Amino acid sequence: MTRRVLAYAGGGWMAGDRGSALDAHLLSLTGRERPRICLVPTASGDADSVIELFHDSFPPERAEASVLTLFPREVDDIEAFLAAQDVVYVGGGSTANLLAVWRLHGVDTALRSAYDAGTVLAGVSAGMNCWFEASVTDSFLVDTSRPLPDGLGILPGSCCPHYDGEASRQPAYTSLVAGGFPAGVAGDDDVAFSFEDERLVEVVSSRPGARAFRVSAHEGAAVEEPLEVRVLS
Repeated sequence: MTRRVLAYAGGGWMAGDRGSALDAHLLSLTGRERPRICLVPTASGDADSVIELFHDSFPPERAEASVLTLFPREVDDIEAFLAAQDVVYVGGGSTANLLAVWRLHGVDTALRSAYDAGTVLAGVSAGMNCWFEASVTDSFLVDTSRPLPDGLGILPGSCCPHYDGEASRQPAYTSLVAGGFPAGVAGDDDVAFSFEDERLVEVVSSRPGARAFRVSAHEGAAVEEPLEVRVLS
């Protein structure tokens, strides 16, 4: 069984694009006409506005939508709940807070079990960062990008979302990688990285001109290798 992650660097329904080609592509990865998709909005503190937008974006005729909240927690067996989903989508917000709360409630291990069983993992911003070993985040101070070497490690290396959307992201990430931070991938808003069995197989975007890079270090400097981006119709 192929294990899949679709990591959004930005865009999609959480950015207000309810007809996003990225979200349509995500649902298509399940091979089901009406997939079961679960939102995990921990990074936003389970904000009502995020949950409402999610349900508006995935109405019953499009998908079977559910939400796993932890503020308060309403699901007893989280592992079984997530295992029953075709897609688990992690919303944006604070990556650091998300990881801490997940580990307290065992969501981290439940997500890994669901992934191993074939559930597609996805998400935007914090919902991108969480799958990697390390990332760049503004969790510790608004508008200031800092390293977070503490992800779930389902995907190897590091990542940086919002490469063109937030001014501090690109300089922070390239500086960190040049200094020994794990190499990884970075993407502009409206870009998503598609992984199969922990291997990057494709980069897609809902916006022509959006960029993606593989970022590594060479002789003390960061090297940004452009990646091919397929624009979704």
